[in-house]
Amino acid sequence: MTFGAKFVHQYPQPGQIPAQPPEQPQQETQPQQETQQPPAPSRRSRRAARIGAALALALVLLISGGLAAWKLDWFSGDGEAVSFGKTPPHAPTAAAPDPGADKKSPGAAPPPAKPSGDPDVLMPSGPKSDFRQTARLDDGTVIAKTRLAGAKSGFEGDVWVWAPKEYDDPTYAKSAFPVLIALPGGNGYPANYWSDRSLGLQKAITEGVQAGTSLPFVVIMPVLNPDNKYYYDGSDIPGQAKMGTWIAEDVPDFTRANFRTYKSRDGWAFMGSSSGAFVGMKTLLKHPDKFKAVIASGGEIVPDSPLWKGHQAEMDANNPEKLARKLIDSGGPEVFINFQVGTKESGKARMLKFQQEYGTGPVKTTIHDIQNGEHNGWHYVRGMKESSLEWISKVLKGPRPEAG
Repeated sequence: MTFGAKFVHQYPQPGQIPAQPPEQPQQETQPQQETQQPPAPSRRSRRAARIGAALALALVLLISGGLAAWKLDWFSGDGEAVSFGKTPPHAPTAAAPDPGADKKSPGAAPPPAKPSGDPDVLMPSGPKSDFRQTARLDDGTVIAKTRLAGAKSGFEGDVWVWAPKEYDDPTYAKSAFPVLIALPGGNGYPANYWSDRSLGLQKAITEGVQAGTSLPFVVIMPVLNPDNKYYYDGSDIPGQAKMGTWIAEDVPDFTRANFRTYKSRDGWAFMGSSSGAFVGMKTLLKHPDKFKAVIASGGEIVPDSPLWKGHQAEMDANNPEKLARKLIDSGGPEVFINFQVGTKESGKARMLKFQQEYGTGPVKTTIHDIQNGEHNGWHYVRGMKESSLEWISKVLKGPRPEAG
């Protein structure tokens, strides 16, 4: 299939149930009479009771151990190491760098195959991160987590990733894939709720690929905030963790290190809900040279962190309205914003105001109404399935087998 413009915690292994020690046979004394007497009933009863109790205990341990294993996902593979794509032999990893990587020696592993055909393709630059499975989907793909120490922001946090089945298809072995950075609302810490398979984001993409309405995105799901006390607006607020640099620089660098991506902005986009939608839209408008589109759900338009107090100039530099005006005045490049809003939530008035005042020139905006939709991830995924995935797939670049 050609995709064009048409569009942790590692759980311990279960221990074995210790076997019951063999019971020592009792020596029965033979009576002196010529006629052998049967064993005393009380002795046989006691022995039978002990055997029955041992069997019952073993059965209880077996059942309870099995239930515990099921509860802790021992059988699901959660916590196991995960790799994405074909890794060249002896490739250095973040956890175990190759000490001889800068030396050439006879018999050393050949370098990874270089892409051909499309100069926009960037093969993984490394070092590879240590991924651990957190969920397995019905199609066999997995969501995995790693820990990222941001080299540019200085912030360290968790990142979840998911790659579609097409990523491991040999047909696309030398092709890049579009990246969708998914940002949560709420606290956005210590987890990113888009990594929860129950919301259905990854399944929606898979079904869209099968239907021809979605590109097979690599989904990157970082934490949004450094703690659960404040909203940081995905920005470098003076005196605070540099969450703007984390989202705009460290997370993309991490993605390029681990996945086949496009060098140009044509393969990079955001999606988010509530505060995550604000951060995605703000980052797009602030860095139009690096990102091209966003699906923004929930109506958040302007920065509102209490941590901006006393830093008006810096807050203005992270205000989507002011960033959009600057982009319009400079004449581009074009960016694409798809608002989503449920008909049972507030926020559409803010979207309409932004569209009327700033949806001109290089700032392309659309609004998708989710009928009977509320302010939650399930309904936003439904909106993506209805139209927004197809919309964003039309403005981004998909994997191309001819690139190999």
